[in-house]
Amino acid sequence: MDQLQLFAENEEIAQAATETKQPPPAEPVAPKAKPKRKPLPEHLERIEQILSVGEDCPECGGDLSKLGEDVTEELEYIPGRFVVNKFSRPRVACRRCEAVSQAPMPSRPIERGRPGPGLLAHVLVSKFADHLPLYRQSQIYAREGVDLDRSTMADWVGKSTALLEPLAEAIAKRVKNGTSLFADDTPLKMLAPGNKKTKTARIWAYVRDERPWAGQSPPCVWYQFTIDRKGEHPVKHLSGYQGWVHADGYAGFNDVFGKDKASEVACMAHIRRKFVDVYTAQGSAIAEEAIKRIAQLYGVEKLARGQSPEARAALRQENAKPIFDDLEDWLHAQLPKISGKSPLAKAIRYALGRMTKTRPYLENGFLELDNNTAERAMKPVAIGRKNWMFAGSQRGGNSMAIAFTLIETAKFNKVDPQAWLTWVLERIADHKINRLDELMPWNYSSEA
Repeated sequence: MDQLQLFAENEEIAQAATETKQPPPAEPVAPKAKPKRKPLPEHLERIEQILSVGEDCPECGGDLSKLGEDVTEELEYIPGRFVVNKFSRPRVACRRCEAVSQAPMPSRPIERGRPGPGLLAHVLVSKFADHLPLYRQSQIYAREGVDLDRSTMADWVGKSTALLEPLAEAIAKRVKNGTSLFADDTPLKMLAPGNKKTKTARIWAYVRDERPWAGQSPPCVWYQFTIDRKGEHPVKHLSGYQGWVHADGYAGFNDVFGKDKASEVACMAHIRRKFVDVYTAQGSAIAEEAIKRIAQLYGVEKLARGQSPEARAALRQENAKPIFDDLEDWLHAQLPKISGKSPLAKAIRYALGRMTKTRPYLENGFLELDNNTAERAMKPVAIGRKNWMFAGSQRGGNSMAIAFTLIETAKFNKVDPQAWLTWVLERIADHKINRLDELMPWNYSSEA
């Protein structure tokens, strides 16, 4: 039953996101039958706002008399409780010129929708940061006396992420403006169209984090969803990028690197992992020695963290380069002593093949010894897929990537993603597209 709920949930998110993107039809079409809205629970606190046009007629300045009013109720979530925002808009007529006036409704994240920005932010963060599928959220809210159907919230998620997509694209540009970035990918199940079976899709993460070398740019991470793991995807994602890319040895990244393209930095953590596997399985003394030598390189990195690129490069040249060179020579010397088909020989050959591409970190203080930054960015996806299991479609996967981009970037900057998204959703509908940087999490203040 839970799997059926998840299937429907992901399909509905994708549908809502697609509807938001579609242009209006060229010819009138019959309106879809919409479910009747249930009244908002009476037991919830009402916060009333009276939106008035003023005391004088906006047409001629005459006195106004009240004709009636329109009342709109919006379900909102303030951390820890639901409330209802009640917007009262008196309709007034001028006694002199008889013009009728009424204040407009303020812009809302979902036009003619009932959720407030705080509730939308709460649903997004609960699903993509706290990994609660929408049907579970529905059950939790029901215990508070609030009836929110899973399909309703799926519609909200799809429309919210479509509204927030320009902000995710702005983060992508900032990631690709750095001198270096970290790249990784992880598998994710996606429903195959038509037969409700799953296929293996991918989530890619691209991270810019200059904190280790005291860079001035705030950290940010950009996620992308693809239906497979073809190398064409990272090539497209990083088109035009000519900085350094920390990556594992996946062949799909090969076309990212080259003349007038990006430069590769390999990952020492992947090299170390191979020796750890051998040592765990066989207790090999050579593997143990390799692990100890690699630990010495990480000891230097502890001293380098937070220093300027110039200071880091000097420190590495003096302290890390001799260790690195000696490790490489030592591995070459060990290889002829062991069986060429053994797991240890495979680990050594892998290390020697990757160390050449790891070496640039010794001379460039803005580079890192490993790609762990990108691997850490994948942890929320790994935790989430255990709970909501799969993406419903390409568009549903794109919505997921947008949500992860915003939430994880906020967390990178030590900003509460729910508070920040509430603030953004209050403003983004009216915000100028060329001023999106003002809405970034590093420009958010909790007192805003």
